[in-house]
Amino acid sequence: MRWEPLLLIILMAGLSGLFILATGKKVHWLALLILAYFTGLAGIVFTPLSFSGTGVYIMPAGIGRVNLTNLDLFNLGFAENILMTIPIGLMIKWLFPKLSFLATAGFGVFVGGSIETIQYILSHHWLINRSSDINDVLANALGIIVGGIVMAIYYKVSVSRRQGRHTRALA
Repeated sequence: MRWEPLLLIILMAGLSGLFILATGKKVHWLALLILAYFTGLAGIVFTPLSFSGTGVYIMPAGIGRVNLTNLDLFNLGFAENILMTIPIGLMIKWLFPKLSFLATAGFGVFVGGSIETIQYILSHHWLINRSSDINDVLANALGIIVGGIVMAIYYKVSVSRRQGRHTRALA
């Protein structure tokens, strides 16, 4: 019963991958890369598998814990959660380049809160022993913000380069 989330993730990823390949579009490699990212992310946060700095282990059955008050922002887990969600920020700003910084931050808090809420529900339903933590919400939001900022900088640099080329062509 504890492995049902992993089986659902694998099933959905497999069906989505087949759909991407069946559509035959030229950019299917990018869609498959994004699918692989989200599949890995779901496997990390919604299954009883735990990844430490040295290996992978199976968490014992349990309902996890909840931390809504104890802030601990300077540890490896916080940094890992930031790195884990930077690609989401990149994708959001890539899909919606005119999205404001405040909207990106709000989306980051929403995603972080959603991940932790789903972990709480799954821990109680399937005993996957995942903890819900305010530090993870903040780290996930910060990762999405960092990804959005990186993509905004990329857009600024590419637009200024194009304008520079256009100006030199007119001269």
